[in-house]
Amino acid sequence: MDISEILSTKFTEFDIDTPLSKVGGAFENQELDAVVVMDGEEYRGVVSRRQLASSSNQPSAKVGTQVQHVPTVDRTEDVREVARLMIGSDAKTLPVLDGDRVVGVVTADAILEAVREFLDAVTVDDAYSTELRSVTPETTIGKALNTLRKARIAHLPVVDDGDLVGMVSLYDVIEFTTRGGTRSQGGSSDSPGGRGGQSQGGHGAREGDSDRMLDLPVENLMSETVATVRRSAPLDEVVETMFEQEISSLVVTADETDEPVGIITKTDVIEALTWEQEDQRDVQVSGLDQFEGLSRDDVSTMIESVTSKYGDMSVIKASVELNEHTEQSRGVPLVLARIRLVTDRGYFTADGEGYGATHALRLAANTVERQLLKGKTYGQSKKHPSEAEQEELYGWWLGG
Repeated sequence: MDISEILSTKFTEFDIDTPLSKVGGAFENQELDAVVVMDGEEYRGVVSRRQLASSSNQPSAKVGTQVQHVPTVDRTEDVREVARLMIGSDAKTLPVLDGDRVVGVVTADAILEAVREFLDAVTVDDAYSTELRSVTPETTIGKALNTLRKARIAHLPVVDDGDLVGMVSLYDVIEFTTRGGTRSQGGSSDSPGGRGGQSQGGHGAREGDSDRMLDLPVENLMSETVATVRRSAPLDEVVETMFEQEISSLVVTADETDEPVGIITKTDVIEALTWEQEDQRDVQVSGLDQFEGLSRDDVSTMIESVTSKYGDMSVIKASVELNEHTEQSRGVPLVLARIRLVTDRGYFTADGEGYGATHALRLAANTVERQLLKGKTYGQSKKHPSEAEQEELYGWWLGG
């Protein structure tokens, strides 16, 4: 799959001598992630929303001083390769060139929209970051801003005694301090920042006001609406939530306790598209600690006994989830086992319910094997790609 059908020929560009204050105004468009910077007819680079919000340059500074040199691609570039370039350059927008001429841009959102329906067998647990940086309601806005900038992230969950109570974003902090502490009404957490000159003039001594506002607690600024997702949720639901709520990250919670355990961002999902066959890891198993007499090696051996029968099939990722029910038979608990396989022949998932983990696993493994024999992929009630679409996807994603 190449990017020819998902690139956008509508993009915003500025000359290198344009003041940053004017460039900041362009980000009034909430959908705009980055602008293209030109020197006459010559392409120079891009400036992103996050880059502008994180900078401390004067509003009168020229946009050319903030240019980021990201990779450029052509219209026939493979989507997987574009995903790799985005991850490698920490950019969500890449210019598309025809020779030396910029003919469009390809964005992370466009890629996610194009592949969303293929992500239903990959879970949050496969992709999320367990390094959850957070602040408390009493943390000062200045300290939160410093954390956001140092970590090069855009959102910080606000946690109070283990409870998730809000979210503070880089863009809201910048807007809050540059606009005199007046919060925008009805805006999203991606409201534009770095508006430079627009915050100067007519408001008195803004620098002193900004310093005092940085000493306020983040509870004065945080959004109390926070989107969460459980570790077991499929990535297609994550992307759908992100698009529906116009956000770029979700707090990940444990399936059993709803305790915040990590965060998943659009970048994490894009990175999942770059998985290679040689990146195959050991079988990921969750819930195993509930059961005695069953080791991780036992689970891996059982999965391998099923997949090894198909020599022409490569397993890229395999995960097993075990959940114990309260029901028992002769002291043996009823267990639900769920197996997910990401292979070069498609996605496969199956559940098995039996008394004891080993029995449940065998039932799930038998179901997966029947799916492999029939050539089925992950089957649920929702619509899935046709065989032709699957073949195209696996061709570009898995390099087949």
